[in-house]
Amino acid sequence: MNLCIFPGTFNPIHNGHLYMADYVVNNFGINKVLFIPSYIPPQKTNYPELAMHRYKMVELAMETNPKFEVSDIEYKLQGKSYTYLTLLELYKIYKIDENIKFIIGTDAFENLDSWYESEKLRKLVDFIVFVRKNDFDEKKYDYMKDKGYNFQFATMEFHDISSSEIRKNIATGISVKEMLTEVEERYIKENGLYKN
Repeated sequence: MNLCIFPGTFNPIHNGHLYMADYVVNNFGINKVLFIPSYIPPQKTNYPELAMHRYKMVELAMETNPKFEVSDIEYKLQGKSYTYLTLLELYKIYKIDENIKFIIGTDAFENLDSWYESEKLRKLVDFIVFVRKNDFDEKKYDYMKDKGYNFQFATMEFHDISSSEIRKNIATGISVKEMLTEVEERYIKENGLYKN
């Protein structure tokens, strides 16, 4: 199996995330993209009251593609969601033909050295890096190869959608219709999420 994971806070998951996963399926020979919502994000503000809502929204968004799946592995592990520990569990669960592929944006990719057990992590995955800006110089990341990271860049057109923008728009009453799936938008309204 060629497995690709897409870990994230997903607060909330949005169409930009889905475009990225769809691009990977269509261009990298991936059988499955496994979305992994973090239970307690170690490097972001924690919203414990939203943990189950975030998971449910990812689950709803998976209905758009049969090759997308959500994993509750970090919810089962409890505690802070360290990617290295999650990967060790995934290699026990799945029969992997090659290294697990890992979808990541350039902003997070640049900070990998600060992640838990980053030296061990880099040996377990091949990164598919999505550019988060238009003025991009690929050579800027040559130093990451020197450090032992395996990666390639996705050339998908940049979609300027962010979860923080969605939360802000919902709080101020601005439409987010083009940013979310219809079922997810309905879930947010029904549960009164991101109102303050």
